[in-house]
Amino acid sequence: MNLTRRDTLLMAIGGAVVAALPMPVFAAATEDQIAEFTGGVEPGTGGITLTAPEIAENGNTVPIEVDAPGAVSIIILAAGNPNPGVATFNFGPLAGSHVASTRIRLAGTQDVVAVAKMADGSFVQASQEVKVTIGGCGG
Repeated sequence: MNLTRRDTLLMAIGGAVVAALPMPVFAAATEDQIAEFTGGVEPGTGGITLTAPEIAENGNTVPIEVDAPGAVSIIILAAGNPNPGVATFNFGPLAGSHVASTRIRLAGTQDVVAVAKMADGSFVQASQEVKVTIGGCGG
């Protein structure tokens, strides 16, 4: 395959456009994952607590905790990451508490979103912006 200067220029411009506008694409992926998890139901608020630092000095290890009493399942999403799905936690009937904590990797400053499916079939959502000074996904 022979690449001409025109082909190379078009590929460079296309790459620049993709690099300049990633957040709307990632936000759409986050919304799609929430819709898939909830079955298209709009999640409410309240009944879930997302604890994350306001400022993370290093995006490689950002501690988060989600507390959702009465939850059956919780998903955690990082809206600005190339792959927004971070974790899914499922709780059985013998779970002592419905709390999940982990460390996640964030590419940069972005919203962390937690959505919980409650035992009654409803969904609740919480989000928090985390400012990252050093990105954890190659930045």
